[in-house]
Amino acid sequence: MTERTWEDVVAFHGHICPGLMIGYQAARLARRLLDLKYSEDEEVVCIAENDACGIDAIQVLLGCSVGRGNLLFRMRGKSAYSFYRRRDGRSLRLLLRPYPHEMSREESFTYLRDADPATLFDVQETRLPLPERARLFGSYPCDSCGERTAEAYLRLSGGKKLCLDCYTEYRRFDV
Repeated sequence: MTERTWEDVVAFHGHICPGLMIGYQAARLARRLLDLKYSEDEEVVCIAENDACGIDAIQVLLGCSVGRGNLLFRMRGKSAYSFYRRRDGRSLRLLLRPYPHEMSREESFTYLRDADPATLFDVQETRLPLPERARLFGSYPCDSCGERTAEAYLRLSGGKKLCLDCYTEYRRFDV
């Protein structure tokens, strides 16, 4: 696969914005620090702590995607991304450093674009272990609504297999 460019990232995302540039710079830095190539399968894993525009850049540059099972979300509302190289378990977490937010959108974009990615992020140890490879699960009909559901998301209740929408969670101790 040929190396993806900024133009490829913009074409995928649909517009240019500071958030897209954050993900672009994070992917570039992770690629450099971990010697990453585009992931054809699950060779590279990203755990993103947000679901903002920058995720699209990570998908395009590194080949991480939800459907492939190597883009996972741990929603914390932070501009933080953990990258893992599966072949040897090397990993790092990139956390966007504060930068002057009193800039206009255009000024923010220019600031992020012109900066060396290493100056934009704190490089930290990952907080989570390397996730296991994506599994394939069988699907079964919910005994209540009839909709087919992956077995990992079925619950047994009263001898019936129920999807999460039909299952009533036991919350006796949530007081």
